[in-house]
Amino acid sequence: MTAITHQPLGGKVFTKSFLILGLFVLIGAYFILRRFLFGLGDVSHMSNGYPLGVWVAVDVVVGTAFGCGGYAMALLVYIFNRNTYHPLMRPALLSGVFGYTLAGLAVMIDLGRYWNAFNLLLPWYAQLNSVIFEVALCVMAYTTVLWIEFWPAFLERMPLAFKQRFNLDRLQVFLKRYLFLFIGLGVLLPTMHQSSLGSVLLVMGSKLSPLWYTSWLPLLFLTSALAMGYGVVLLEATLTSRGFRLPSESALLTPLSRIAAGVLALFLIVRFGALLAGGHLGLAFAGDVRGNLFLIETVLFLAPIVLLASPTGRASQRRRFLAAVSLLAGGSLYRIDAYLMAVNPGNGWTYFPSAPELMITVGVVCLEIMLYLLFIKTLPVLPGAHQT
Repeated sequence: MTAITHQPLGGKVFTKSFLILGLFVLIGAYFILRRFLFGLGDVSHMSNGYPLGVWVAVDVVVGTAFGCGGYAMALLVYIFNRNTYHPLMRPALLSGVFGYTLAGLAVMIDLGRYWNAFNLLLPWYAQLNSVIFEVALCVMAYTTVLWIEFWPAFLERMPLAFKQRFNLDRLQVFLKRYLFLFIGLGVLLPTMHQSSLGSVLLVMGSKLSPLWYTSWLPLLFLTSALAMGYGVVLLEATLTSRGFRLPSESALLTPLSRIAAGVLALFLIVRFGALLAGGHLGLAFAGDVRGNLFLIETVLFLAPIVLLASPTGRASQRRRFLAAVSLLAGGSLYRIDAYLMAVNPGNGWTYFPSAPELMITVGVVCLEIMLYLLFIKTLPVLPGAHQT
């Protein structure tokens, strides 16, 4: 049996690029402060016609899909028993930790009456027929589960004397014994809320373009999240190995890229099948903005399948990287379009995010990158030796 060890990357934390990212975080923090001091109207272009702006569409709907690397790998490793991929599990889990935690931060920024957010946890306020209620509870629960699953990395880094003094060694034993329960929840919860992000759009009806609206939206959002989760793993592993001159994980990434392409192909089959069944595919060639956005999405989704179609393509680090970038770009555009660009609320409503809105989103993304760099350099996240 093969045991997998993890080790901190080490090296300087406060590099030039790290400080540049920090500058964008400070700019975003300034506008977040203005939002809480002077209200949403001071920094946002959201309105009654577009109550969901870029913070929800990008930071939550796209951000949680980027955070599905841990979910996608847990499904592969623990449900389908493909333990070969276990070395990729903890880095993927870390991306999920930050993706979901910062999505929760974005929701708090977006809520008009954010002080009422915790009413979700009070049974007498529960709206059991609400899809958004289910999404909110699942995201809160899954974020907690992700941090619990990542706790072993903190415990492994702590000195034994420190753990014994505060009884953390008992916590470590508890997690080793019962972590499988949290892993099970970690697979169940994203399956629920990622599909429910598609269910949210079902209430829009004719306000959502037929190129995106279908009763298959829950399955489309779930499969796109899975594909993006594998895309994130491919991208992070490639950037980490190239950026920090680490040994390549090609032996794992080559077969994983085939799985990513397969999930993406399933997404396209369901999507185009729904469009053909509904007779709406011709709208893609109408020459308008929404038709063109659909075509761009399709090209971005087809590119990874073409790049990874052959064994040579899957074995090429360059092609895997390009395929991952294209997959993530296509998945992001699909979700942004479904929540914003393909929506017509009527009555002349229009929406384009303000500069402060965009800077807050940029700040949140930069904070996620900074924390990821900090954690991989100081905690045992990246795979080290594979000991038999």
